[in-house]
Amino acid sequence: MKSYLLFSFALLLSCSSVKQGHQSKENEQLLKDLEVLSSDAYEGRKTGTKGAEMARHFISTRLSKLGLKSYNEQVPFIHEFSFNDRQGKKTTGKNVVAYIPGKSESVIVISAHYDHLGVRENKIFNGADDNASGVAALLKFAAHYAKGRNQPNHTLVFAAFDAEEMGLQGAKAFVASPPVPLDKIVLNINMDMIAHNDKSELYACGTFKYPELKPYLVTTVPDIKVLPGHDDPKMGQDDWTNQSDQGAFNAKNIPFIYFGVEDHKDYHKETDEFQHINQVFYSKAADAILEIIGRIDSGTTLQSIFRGKLQMKKQ
Repeated sequence: MKSYLLFSFALLLSCSSVKQGHQSKENEQLLKDLEVLSSDAYEGRKTGTKGAEMARHFISTRLSKLGLKSYNEQVPFIHEFSFNDRQGKKTTGKNVVAYIPGKSESVIVISAHYDHLGVRENKIFNGADDNASGVAALLKFAAHYAKGRNQPNHTLVFAAFDAEEMGLQGAKAFVASPPVPLDKIVLNINMDMIAHNDKSELYACGTFKYPELKPYLVTTVPDIKVLPGHDDPKMGQDDWTNQSDQGAFNAKNIPFIYFGVEDHKDYHKETDEFQHINQVFYSKAADAILEIIGRIDSGTTLQSIFRGKLQMKKQ
């Protein structure tokens, strides 16, 4: 049934305009990438496993084919780090990082974690929404800007973080040893769970602390609502400010927007599978985020509107 709906949706878009037809082709790739990354072959992509290695190879190979640049010349795109897990065991993680040079040295980091929970009691936790959805969107955005005729205003760093499920370790390692000076990073745009919502609601967390970002959070993509929220400290566990990789950037006083959906019945369960995501919503969510990134990048005032808050990073 879902395959029929996807076909109908793609057919509808392809008939509407040349531009929308191009978007439909991009979103076909988006869905294929999510399906591959959340397949049983990747065994849940747990940090330190063969499945995580396969995911890294998939991501880095795509970024290389797209022509993105690497900060690491010795091992292209791979940034290794070590940390102690919750049991105190020393563990190695590996981030995948690439970039597209902009017209300025100001940097926007676009991120999504690629790790998940792995195999538990012989059950594979494939993590389709959490967070193959964010990684597939990251690859879609990288392709968009790699193929674009116009150079972005900001340098765009695409970071697929490892070990988010073990305490945001990949993002923490990134900001502790960044490939660019930390004071050049003007914004983090993080995606974690953007493919499973039955009310067509995509939340954008970050405007409570950075209300300057709210005007950018509008979209012309139909039938989806981008809602600021889940970032008020009074909300307790419903405050998402530090609950995904943007928390590492927030700790360094770097402005952020975190895109995600509310928890659903498949969250952190073996049922978080490709067939359970909402494919139409996911395609629209990715398109909306891409539109917002474009609006932010085209603005010339990010550095100035955050000047006071960005100055705090140097203290």
